[in-house]
Amino acid sequence: MAPRSPQLHHALRAFTLGAFAYLTRELEEAGESLPFAFEEHEAEDRPALYEYRPLVRDFVEGRAARLRGREDALIALEELGREPAAGIYARAHAGRDPSEDDALFRTVLVDLLIRVAEACGGFDWDDESFDRAYAELERSLFGERRTYTAVAPLVGISTGVQRELGASMRVRAAADGELARHWPEAKGLLPQGFGREPDRYCVIELRVALGSGEDVPDAPSEIADSVSAIRLATAAPLAAGPVLFETLDGRPYGIRPVLPIAATPPPGEPTRLDEFRAPLAAELLVRLGLADADTHLAEALDRWELSLFQHEPFRSEQLRGAFAALLGTTWPLRAAVLLEHDPERREVLHRDLALLACGDEEATTPAADAVRRSLVEVLRDGDRPALVARLDRALLGLAVPDRLRAAS
Repeated sequence: MAPRSPQLHHALRAFTLGAFAYLTRELEEAGESLPFAFEEHEAEDRPALYEYRPLVRDFVEGRAARLRGREDALIALEELGREPAAGIYARAHAGRDPSEDDALFRTVLVDLLIRVAEACGGFDWDDESFDRAYAELERSLFGERRTYTAVAPLVGISTGVQRELGASMRVRAAADGELARHWPEAKGLLPQGFGREPDRYCVIELRVALGSGEDVPDAPSEIADSVSAIRLATAAPLAAGPVLFETLDGRPYGIRPVLPIAATPPPGEPTRLDEFRAPLAAELLVRLGLADADTHLAEALDRWELSLFQHEPFRSEQLRGAFAALLGTTWPLRAAVLLEHDPERREVLHRDLALLACGDEEATTPAADAVRRSLVEVLRDGDRPALVARLDRALLGLAVPDRLRAAS
């Protein structure tokens, strides 16, 4: 397919060719070769495959300042400056960049150079590799909408199929080599054993379509909320990260740390995100927004999640604080009525909660899990003060709450 802008195609091709020649001389004069990443690709029923990937990104970026001063770079920047779409594209990819020329150089010229070099396996020129990379650039450059994606590895949970947590968030199996395609160094940034253990092969993915001029979302916060929702729905020892990988229009955009509360795995046995608990997690993810207007609910959520990582006696103190914020001072009675319909089971749970409330005993497993289950019920109800009032009416024998579902 003929390029949409032949002048731009010629200028970027000249820059990339010149950069290849310059970087090849740099290697020869230093008597060095490009460093490589050694990757192992495992699959069932066949031997593991091993791949060497050249680490061209660090090598190119380390010499970007010298490339910037070359005549072919100045000509390419001048040609890019004639394309209004290029400035919009560069600002979208560079964020808060002090100079439009700097943004154009980094997000268009350097990125194109890296993509071509990676496709060539170094600095041995290949016309087809350049043409493919340039065609991708033109599609992004002149497109009206952009696609932002953030992916973070998950540990502590498994799933057989993709699970939707909303229009833009999903949990799925990691595709072989999907991260290394953009970041050859990604293997060193993944959790230990990722891709080789039953509870360490899934990723959580945020995918958003951005309009012209629209900023990228706060992916660390959105992924942390999703981790909280899945923990509430499944009681899984779930963690994401330690970093998330961002692309914009299929091109590397950045690597950012996952928030510590989401990146730390709590103790527990791995579990599955199945067809029953995935919809519950999706519902809870939406309803976590209720905490923005309810400080007591927000405190209860924070204390519960912090309790997952603490030892006694601090764990029990956090659980008591979470219950008190969520259901008030008479929380042992209210939680027992909220969570158990059977009188005998309600009595047993109330006994455990009363021991926790007195502060002389450590939280039993049922009492600790009752905080999670209570949070689920309150979030699903949607009106915490009204639910507390209904629980009190039930305790007085005046009414039976109409939404008392025990969370599994």
